[in-house]
Amino acid sequence: MTRLTAAAAAILMLSQAAYAAGPEGTWMSEDGGLKVRLSNCGGRLCGRVVWLNEPIDRKTGKLKTDKLNPDPAKRSRPLIGLKVVKGFKLIGRNEWVGTIYNADDGHSYHAYLKVKDAHTARLQGCVFTILCRGHTWTRTN
Repeated sequence: MTRLTAAAAAILMLSQAAYAAGPEGTWMSEDGGLKVRLSNCGGRLCGRVVWLNEPIDRKTGKLKTDKLNPDPAKRSRPLIGLKVVKGFKLIGRNEWVGTIYNADDGHSYHAYLKVKDAHTARLQGCVFTILCRGHTWTRTN
């Protein structure tokens, strides 16, 4: 095997490994404040909060809840276990589109997820699909 062929094979294997890693697994937010576990939910990608850096609300001394939800009936839901990634469908190689819920403001946003490699993903939430804010997520155990 020539050096060029070996290099091409190595690049192909690395790109396939990154692609094979997929989005399923546990990811930490850019600020280190939470972890979300992404999984397959009926052919779509969904995700729940599985860990918070600060799980206790300083004002109440109790576990943090979805207190900013516009629906008063949902405000007592604990943040840990809350589904925040909903209905993401595959739109391209390592790219998904769906809805993300932001408990920091109680709103849901149109969102894009791109898995860049086996350890890094970029999540972008948008208002009217033009005003977007992105975060880098890091795969964790």
